[in-house]
Amino acid sequence: MAFALQLRRAARVVAAGGIIGYPTEAVFGLGCSPASRTSLNRLIALKERDARKGFILIAAEIAQLDPWVIFPAGEALRRMLRSWPGPHTWLVPARPGVDRRLTGGRDTLAVRVIDHPVATDLCRLTGALVSTSANRSGRPPIRDSLRLRAVLGCRIDMVVAGETGRLAGPTEIRDALTGHLIRAAAAR
Repeated sequence: MAFALQLRRAARVVAAGGIIGYPTEAVFGLGCSPASRTSLNRLIALKERDARKGFILIAAEIAQLDPWVIFPAGEALRRMLRSWPGPHTWLVPARPGVDRRLTGGRDTLAVRVIDHPVATDLCRLTGALVSTSANRSGRPPIRDSLRLRAVLGCRIDMVVAGETGRLAGPTEIRDALTGHLIRAAAAR
């Protein structure tokens, strides 16, 4: 029961424009609402990150990503669906008008239907969520909530407790239209 309350509180923080930390398949992530310009600006500043890098959106189900991307048809879509839920991120054509801070100024947006119980439950409450590793740009990723609180605790609004998954590094990224591998994933 206490964990469900924590997730509901985190969802309220996101809805109010806050930034949260939470466990993912490999590392702790930082997240906010993809619709909040203020939160995106704050997240870019917090990470000391080049805004041209863009972000990944995670979701509990594919329908949560519909407002942000135009899913391909045919074999490309079937390939994506076979990989989800799971640690497979796809670059998909972004809908017109999607914030350039999300896409990094490109025509695509990185999206994933996540396969981590805490992050999935969180997305069920928030909808699609911006997801980026919980570290400053160029620093090692953070793999536990105590370290996250020590490094960024006073600069984010909430940390959701939980264990990270078994991946040793970031998720695989592929181009949805071609299937081309952009970034490989590592196993623990």
